[in-house]
This record gives sequence, C-alpha cells and structure tokens, in this order.
Amino acid sequence: MTGPPLLLAAHGSRSAAADAVIRSLASAVAARGPRVEVCYVDVRGPTVADAVAALRVGGDDGAVVVPAFLAAGYHVRTDLPAQLAAAGADPRRVRTTPSLGPDPLLASAALDRLHAAGYRAGDAVVLAAAGSSDPSARAQVRQAAAMLSALVERRVRVGYAATGTPSVPALVERLRAAGAGRVAVASWLLAPGVFQDRLAGSGADVVADPLGTHDDIVRALLARYATGLAEIADAA
Repeated sequence: MTGPPLLLAAHGSRSAAADAVIRSLASAVAARGPRVEVCYVDVRGPTVADAVAALRVGGDDGAVVVPAFLAAGYHVRTDLPAQLAAAGADPRRVRTTPSLGPDPLLASAALDRLHAAGYRAGDAVVLAAAGSSDPSARAQVRQAAAMLSALVERRVRVGYAATGTPSVPALVERLRAAGAGRVAVASWLLAPGVFQDRLAGSGADVVADPLGTHDDIVRALLARYATGLAEIADAA
C-alpha cells in the first residue's frame, strides 16, 4: 500500500516484553499494507521528534499518528500534540487519530481473552485498567466497560491497577462479599508488565491476558489509519 506511513505512538516501557508487543503490533499492521514506524512519548526511543525527523529524511511529507493508548489521557491530549508541534510536524499533513480505545473491536478482543482464560457465563466481570487522574480518560474506560457489558450481557465494573479507585483487588473482594461465586478480570491493558502482574495477584478466579496482538487490535489500528488518511486527503 502506498501512502503516508503510520506512526504508532506508544507510551514506552522499560519492559522488554511490553515493547515486544508494540513491535509485534507494528509488524502485524505493516503486513496488511501500510508502512509502520514506532515512536514513544516517554521512557524510550525513538521519540516522537525522532520519528518526525526520520520522515523528512525519508522524503515523506505526511503521516498518520495513531496513539497506542486505551484512553485519551494527558499523553494523548496534551503531551503527544506538544511533541509533534515542537518537532515541526505540519498538522495538515501529519494527522493524529483518536486513541486506540475505547472501541468495540477492543471490547471484542477483551472478551476473547476472557474466554481463553476460563471465563464462564454468570461470572462477575471486572474491567481492569491502569487508571488515570484525567476525568475524560476515566470516562472512556467506563465506555469500554459498557461495550464489554453488552457482550457478556451483565454489568461490568471498572477497577484500576495503578491510579484510581476502586483498585482491582478491592473490587474483587467487594464482589465476593456481595455474593459473587466467581470473579473474572478482563485486562484493559495493551501489554504485559507491572500492572498486569498486579491483576494476577488480585484474588480473582480468572485473569485474562492483555489485549496484545489480537487480530481485533490490528483491525482497530488499520481503521484509525484509514480515518487519518481521509483527513489528510480532505486537508489537501
């Protein structure tokens, strides 16, 4: 596929396993057509500025930036645009899409991960996110929980692995106290790492793997890319 590359903008992690997921996602998307480059807003390189500079060296005058985040918190709404602007990216030619989540495709992937982990119909379900101090990001996690709720046909509650209340262990304990026979935790995390490790110790009967390189995640990335391409064409 010809056209502007897709810049997959991830948070960045010191975890090699987490970085491997981002790289594998990039490869899976590239296999479907677009050229994909990875950059990071924090922790590791190449930075967003590095990616924009590489575009110029390669002769590209445009790109679609897809934030590999499951909600639009500070990094998506403030940090990433600021880094693009500081790097001199032309907003008419370098378009940033909405964050990867929430999205029905991601909810479907979360359900698949739940089933693979041993989820049974009737289990109490917790959607476990990293958490954020940003109210809009928390609202988007609640949207994701509503999407998953529609799929499992029962209420899905939100718990947090890092920032926010209730914590996942506290929510699991609360559900048991309320009479839940089994509790299943759906991971609203993209990759393994310390937050996923916390879910494993939450006391739930079932803990799903991160969303990772599920095919629905790849499809969501491609859909974001298509949206960005259309915006570049409209701005031309």
